[in-house]
Amino acid sequence: MWRRRARLSVALITLAAVATCSARDPFSGPPGYESPGLVGGGGWPYAQAAVSPEQAEGARYILNSSVLRLADGRAMLIPHGGTEAVTLPVTDPRVGAAVKGDRDWLNSGTVPGGTLEHRGMAARALLDLRLLTTPTGASTASWYGMWNYVWPRDAAFHAAAFAATGHPREARDVLAFLARVQEPDGRWDTRYRPDGSAVDDGRAVQLDEIGWVLWATWFTSRYADGATTAPWPMVQRAADWIARNLGPDGLPPAGSDYFERRPSAEQDPDRPTLGVSAPLLVGLRAAAALAQRSGHPVDEARWTKAAQKLDQAIRREYGAHGYPRSPIPNGNMDASVTFLAPPFAPHDMSVEFALGHAVERLSLDNGGLLPGENWPGNPTTAWTPEVALFALADAASGRTVQAAAWLDWLAAHRTSLGVLPEKVDADHRPASVAPLGWTASLVLLTLTAGEHPLPIPPVPATPTPEDPS
Repeated sequence: MWRRRARLSVALITLAAVATCSARDPFSGPPGYESPGLVGGGGWPYAQAAVSPEQAEGARYILNSSVLRLADGRAMLIPHGGTEAVTLPVTDPRVGAAVKGDRDWLNSGTVPGGTLEHRGMAARALLDLRLLTTPTGASTASWYGMWNYVWPRDAAFHAAAFAATGHPREARDVLAFLARVQEPDGRWDTRYRPDGSAVDDGRAVQLDEIGWVLWATWFTSRYADGATTAPWPMVQRAADWIARNLGPDGLPPAGSDYFERRPSAEQDPDRPTLGVSAPLLVGLRAAAALAQRSGHPVDEARWTKAAQKLDQAIRREYGAHGYPRSPIPNGNMDASVTFLAPPFAPHDMSVEFALGHAVERLSLDNGGLLPGENWPGNPTTAWTPEVALFALADAASGRTVQAAAWLDWLAAHRTSLGVLPEKVDADHRPASVAPLGWTASLVLLTLTAGEHPLPIPPVPATPTPEDPS
């Protein structure tokens, strides 16, 4: 049945032709967006500026740059060394210098994609991630309002995308920022200002972020000749927090995840969601692999034991019910089932079946996906990170046709400037904020996976050293 539904999704995509996930949707009525894109560039001082919908009318980015050519032929940009957007004749030397700077940066790495459209989407996604990342490593979800903060989860994926596309310095900077703001107990606050101060707005700590930072640290090390790309104490604190907080049943405590909901809003308030449990398993496996590679056998043994305990618990508590969001019979499905699929975990047929089941439950008439079943937000608006997560799972599992269909849908639903938004409404219009860094990162990882296999955290073997503790 799920294969028939997949074919239906492809048909819908063909007909359509165009923090971060939060249940707190600030928009009412048809969602819109404040800007279809940004201008700016790398270097110091760090600067970016939003392009208004009026300015974007008839405008296009100059190829492989963040310089906008306006409808009247002039260029809108922030010249190197400047802090404000200006409008200049395209013949102005500052325009050429800005375009060259962007292209040189792109050419220092790789731009994945097997078609011109996909490569164009990848180039724009890379340049947008660069615009969202300061030289201090603060990589924000987007550029304004409640998105203009660093979510450790999103930033971890930004680092992974930078690493996979040949930009190791940016990846290291992002991980270094996350190391600086980590709490002494190993956790992270939900989000941070670019200056590193935590945002205290009542949001519950999102426990999945611990696992994602560990995964990104291991993932980026695979593109840096195996060297750990973040301070070792950060890895120890994060992995030890997971290991010591697994309960007698092998699961972590109930907590918030990328849905940004408190446990009381879940179907089983007393136990964690798959959106918490799966990333923490990924993180423990990543930490154990880092420990093995870095020569820390006692840490490796401790985290391996914890990973095996959590793996068994996930299979028993979620797998027995088809991997729903909460570990209950007939539980709601959501996109977190992708966290148990490649490139986060080895291929598993039961997980593959659950992926197809989730797509059936989450599919919308516009060809996109909801974050979860019985979603409390707008039930007709698709979220691009979820679409990109399923695209990544398909690409990393070798299902190239399905992955390409999701990528085509994402490419077709960008803003007028080719930027990936957070949402797409029922009328196929980009909605909410654009760009969204998490979606950009997932698209880059998906396109990279289509060209060569992405590394998967190894399932650790039973350790031999004993932890004296």
